[in-house]
Amino acid sequence: MDSTKLRFFAPCPQGLEGVLEQELHDLGVPMTTKTEGGISFLAPWATMYWVNLKSHLASRVLWEVGQAPYLSEDDVYRAAYSLPWPDWFTSSQTIKVKVSARRCPLTSLDFITLRIKDAVCDKFMAVRHKRPDVDTKHPNIKIDAFLDESTVTFYLDTSGDPLFKRGHRVLSVEAPLRENLAAGLLRLAGWTPNEVLLDPMCGSGTIPLEAALMGRKIAPGQSRSFGFERLIVHDPKRWGHLREASRIKQLATVPAAIYASDWDPAAVKIAQRIFQGAGVGIDIRLRQSDVLDLEAPAERGVIIINPPYGVRLSKPEELDHFYPKLGDWLKQRFSGWRAYIFTGDLRVPKLIGLAPSKRIPLFNGPLECRLYEFLIMSGSMRKTMAPPDSTA
Repeated sequence: MDSTKLRFFAPCPQGLEGVLEQELHDLGVPMTTKTEGGISFLAPWATMYWVNLKSHLASRVLWEVGQAPYLSEDDVYRAAYSLPWPDWFTSSQTIKVKVSARRCPLTSLDFITLRIKDAVCDKFMAVRHKRPDVDTKHPNIKIDAFLDESTVTFYLDTSGDPLFKRGHRVLSVEAPLRENLAAGLLRLAGWTPNEVLLDPMCGSGTIPLEAALMGRKIAPGQSRSFGFERLIVHDPKRWGHLREASRIKQLATVPAAIYASDWDPAAVKIAQRIFQGAGVGIDIRLRQSDVLDLEAPAERGVIIINPPYGVRLSKPEELDHFYPKLGDWLKQRFSGWRAYIFTGDLRVPKLIGLAPSKRIPLFNGPLECRLYEFLIMSGSMRKTMAPPDSTA
């Protein structure tokens, strides 16, 4: 099976498709197709192991196990029944079926879900004389189906828990940034581990943690288990070799300094525990501080800021006063830096008093956001004329 090219689909947060495709190429996956919401790719079975282990950006890796045209719910049932489910998992394992659709003419996705579940169970009864039970909360096996206007595609989820669950987060602050989105911000910012990084509003530390993992070449999936380990076709020996091959390539330290801070002492304590649990506590220089009290830790670097917005925002008028001060702070103390602000507040460029060189649309869950890039120079990117004695 390992030499056979299989078809997989790696979903990701909307807006990260381009950087995910490049990441897959970097991981040795040349045959990719970019679609809205993810990347499909052809690869051997062992490459699926590698992508699950090493991808910072994918949300899952789904193995495409079947596809068929349909006109009715009965067509979907027959397509599901035709697949050799007992070859992939056992009747003693629990299952969950998830259905999503785009432009599907059928009226009820819930009914389609039921019909697919019935088909899987009926196939087991015909072949093994015993059917798997359903567990919608903690299933052993996750079956995905996607319907467009004329075709149904079936997948087995090889990841299990979403890949953004790295296994490090034991506690969190309100509305934390998902790990793969944080990694995506770093990729979109063009940050490399050889550049100094500062996150001055780090919350529970997701952005600096992802940067430290990248800098140390620690696979994001190194500390967790995966759905493919519960499949009959799983090759434990090959998987063990790949995991060890990744582990021995880890670096002892990060190449350049990573700085993180937050005004909230509780958030700083949580971040410290997460960093230590991930094995990168010594790699991230963490402190409690108000963002506007910080000085630039180096002459050049990258600063990424994820200020409160949307569900995290309680008082919009506070940000109306904060953003102009943030703009002044960047101008006066971070000349020569690249600054990135990730926010759902589209007023930021106007309020901050800087002209963005890039505006990248992204989604944080259902919330439409922007990643703004600001190249901090001595007055050249100002929207308004600086006073004569300005030091920015």
